[in-house]
Amino acid sequence: MKFTIQANASGTRTISVSEENLRTIEKYALFRHLIDSNGIIDEDVLEKLKLNIRALIASQEQDSKDLLDLCIDVIYNNNMKAFGLQQLILLYLNWLQEQHTEED
Repeated sequence: MKFTIQANASGTRTISVSEENLRTIEKYALFRHLIDSNGIIDEDVLEKLKLNIRALIASQEQDSKDLLDLCIDVIYNNNMKAFGLQQLILLYLNWLQEQHTEED
């Protein structure tokens, strides 16, 4: 399943996100402790996410194709900025809620 997130406020740029990308975010808990207590998602938060993923890939002993795919498709997408990350987090939270609803 493919989802599309808006990458900028005007809606002229979008990023395609696969369900596999969302599963990878869940698998590695990539959004856990990412956002400071102020709740603001800015370019620094996006940079922190990129650094966290790089560290994960560097420390992996097994294949990290899922992380690499997430980076190529979404995180390092030319259109990804803080606004896009905020939309990705919202999509992830909605997707996660649906997963838990289906399990119940």
